[in-house]
Amino acid sequence: MADVWTLRGGDRTPSPESRGQAPGPLVGRERESRALRTLLENHRLVTVAGEVGVGKSRLAADAIADIRAQGSKARILFVRWPEGGQGAGCGAEAVVGPGPEPDLGPGAEPDAAPCVDPDAPDSLTAAVMEAAAGMRGRRGAAGAVALGDRLRAADVLLFLDDVDPVHAECVGMVQTLLEFVPSLRVLVTARRPLGLGEEAVLRLAPLSTESADDHGTAPAVELFLDRLTDRLLDRAGAGFDTDDADLGPAADICRSVGGLPLAVELAAAQAARSSVEEVAARLEEHQCWLSAPGMAAPRHRSLRDAVAAVYVLCDRDERIVWARASILAGDFDESTAAFVCAGGGLAPSRVPACLNRLAAVGVLTPVRDPGGIREPRYRMAPVAHDFGGERLREAREFDVAAERRAIHFHRVAALAESLWSLGSQPQAVRLVMEEAEGLRAMLEYAPRQPELAAAALESVLNLWFWWAVYDAVDEGRRHLLRLLPMCRSDTLLIARGLCLAAWLTAYGDPLGANELLQHAWPAAVLAGDDATIGRIAHVQGMLALHEGDLDRATEQFQEAADTIPPYAPGGLPPAVSLAALAVMQAVRSPRAARGSARRALSQPGMRGDAWACLVARYAQAVVDHSDGRTGRARQRAHRTLAAVDARLPAPHGCAALRNLIAAIDRGSRGGLPTADVPQGCTAFALPAQVGSGVPG
Repeated sequence: MADVWTLRGGDRTPSPESRGQAPGPLVGRERESRALRTLLENHRLVTVAGEVGVGKSRLAADAIADIRAQGSKARILFVRWPEGGQGAGCGAEAVVGPGPEPDLGPGAEPDAAPCVDPDAPDSLTAAVMEAAAGMRGRRGAAGAVALGDRLRAADVLLFLDDVDPVHAECVGMVQTLLEFVPSLRVLVTARRPLGLGEEAVLRLAPLSTESADDHGTAPAVELFLDRLTDRLLDRAGAGFDTDDADLGPAADICRSVGGLPLAVELAAAQAARSSVEEVAARLEEHQCWLSAPGMAAPRHRSLRDAVAAVYVLCDRDERIVWARASILAGDFDESTAAFVCAGGGLAPSRVPACLNRLAAVGVLTPVRDPGGIREPRYRMAPVAHDFGGERLREAREFDVAAERRAIHFHRVAALAESLWSLGSQPQAVRLVMEEAEGLRAMLEYAPRQPELAAAALESVLNLWFWWAVYDAVDEGRRHLLRLLPMCRSDTLLIARGLCLAAWLTAYGDPLGANELLQHAWPAAVLAGDDATIGRIAHVQGMLALHEGDLDRATEQFQEAADTIPPYAPGGLPPAVSLAALAVMQAVRSPRAARGSARRALSQPGMRGDAWACLVARYAQAVVDHSDGRTGRARQRAHRTLAAVDARLPAPHGCAALRNLIAAIDRGSRGGLPTADVPQGCTAFALPAQVGSGVPG
């Protein structure tokens, strides 16, 4: 494998032939360009900050070119960290007033630039001194005060590009120069701001992967198409016809790389050599392979090397946290990272500081205000995530990190189920929504480590309400059917898993659900688990309803309601079975139906079970409608919908309530369904109303 820990090679004075393809036009940065020009007009020190490959140097160079094009008399001093990598030298150039425009685009570097030794003191200051003196190979007093004396006589704009390797020296030098040279202006590009009091910071984010309107093109996609067209013209003389092309794969590429401009340009170069679809498919698995030898800047010719330039500047603890945190998908908070990353000499107390420093250099993106009441929450940039995963595997720590992740998210799922069962359903749903990506990654990986299968299956069972109530039926069923064969068949866990799988499968595949129940029933009986036995009866009622056997469905719902104990965690409560029973009785025995609906609402724990209340009140509205009390049914349905928390996804039952209201408004009469229940799994077994199309 190539050495990605240090960037090597590269001349200090590259020839024009070695600089690669000239950069294309700036795309998607109109707002940022205006903001930068405004900051340069009003502030003496401006820093363009952002993660690696986000386009800091290009945006700053474009702003400098605009200043010169407007006829500015300012003397522009341009100093860049070496293209060849750490220790290879630093480019410097002085430009006085209007005249031939220097090539300040990404990858441009003056011929015969002065060399900067990063290990030597004041190396950056000495390079600026050379640029100011207009001499190469000769260095006078390298102190910032001496440099200030040389700059004081002119109106100077000092452009310091990519200063992260000499960040500490840059802070001291710039602070001294601004103090001693009142006319000096400084423009800096770096992954983190200098932290000086008079500094104005423009934080550059990746390009948006979504268009501002339904008919426009997303900025990231626009950049991809522009660079792809340029590459195709260079290779074959034919561009990319966006009118006839399906832009879906291009959009997928941009979303995969998070809109990072460097990655988008490298992907365009790869697509020109193969195809857009092939690149999109490969990027779903990994990103660090992206490269393009023809890119103008040597540091931009490989995405892996570009990220490695950040990695080599991190200390040991930061590298460990970066690698271990890459096991976490999506957003994560400090406590999660501390649990997963600590160990092997890294104390949990040191992890938050590492996260903060990694966020400062763009490896992590804060998704919650670090200064807020709740603990900070971060998301790792896609390319940093893949790079960290490579380091984690090289360290042979991936399996340990995956096990820690499984332990953590097993606790998350258990906490979510406890919150749901104890009457804090909104908090349970918010927790699952917040941790959804991490939970999904853990469950997807669990079958690869058989020792994690039982804990993963228990996590799926604890999340039963998410799969069944909040329209994630397919995902929940897929996890169950992958994990069940990996666990011992004589455990209660298997009985519960088979029952939940049958519930999620009932209307989509009745025969498959029935087969699952045949395996679940003996296991639940042997374990003496009344809750699972009752829930099996409920699913059997759903299957009977699907077959049109209303008598058997009524019997099964009655058995479920009588068998499931109150407060039984891990699945639907008896109130849901009573509500289903009430709907089944609505036509044949309105009085019994009304009694079943009242029993559903009077079940223990109903005050804190918002979803069971919704189901029971829907059953009451159905009974009222069947009994001819349409006004009361409509009012009850409206009140039930009004009680639903609009800040959360709508639980199953809301659509049925709306359809019931629509049926009442159309004057449809109540009654049981005369046609089969439509395929598609539902959260509870409530039949449709004639003419309304209301699913259960």
